[in-house]
Amino acid sequence: MVVMEPIDLPIPAWGPDGALQPVGKLAVHRQGLRHPAVSVFVLRGSEILIQQRAAGKYHTPGLWANTCCTHPNWGEAASDCAVRRLGQELGITGLALRHVGQVEYRAEVPGGREPLIEHEVVEVFVGEAGWPLDLELDPDEVQAVRWVSLDALRAEIAAKPEAFTPWLRIYLERHAPMIFRASEIAGSV
Repeated sequence: MVVMEPIDLPIPAWGPDGALQPVGKLAVHRQGLRHPAVSVFVLRGSEILIQQRAAGKYHTPGLWANTCCTHPNWGEAASDCAVRRLGQELGITGLALRHVGQVEYRAEVPGGREPLIEHEVVEVFVGEAGWPLDLELDPDEVQAVRWVSLDALRAEIAAKPEAFTPWLRIYLERHAPMIFRASEIAGSV
């Protein structure tokens, strides 16, 4: 299931006048434009499904991130985007997602040839997975996945932060209570 999104795909970004406008994805990240995004955390009991981004990604290649993160297409609802990308990147379908809040962050991210900037207004979704969870990874998007407890993930990030995306580090440092409040993981928050 190869559905690699082109880096010049127009995504919504806020212009100087405060209105959303379509801008090429790479241009958004080069200019550090504020733009909508979606992040999904799939949980199973006390574990989080994390993904290692594919080596061919134009930014943050090979770094570990939350289950799924992306940008909505022009006119696409955040909830529809979350469901779409879970299916495209990981082959996860039929999982009920709930919106848990919104996060805004700005961070430099390693790019292939140049540093880029993510300035995202993120709608965060959480889904509770059962056993088994069938996965079909898109190799252009994801090179590996694994389940990890919140405590173990925090310890790994503390030991080797450069192996994780800036946004995952920000989510766990600043927004863990919002993301994990209604799950079995909440005791670790």
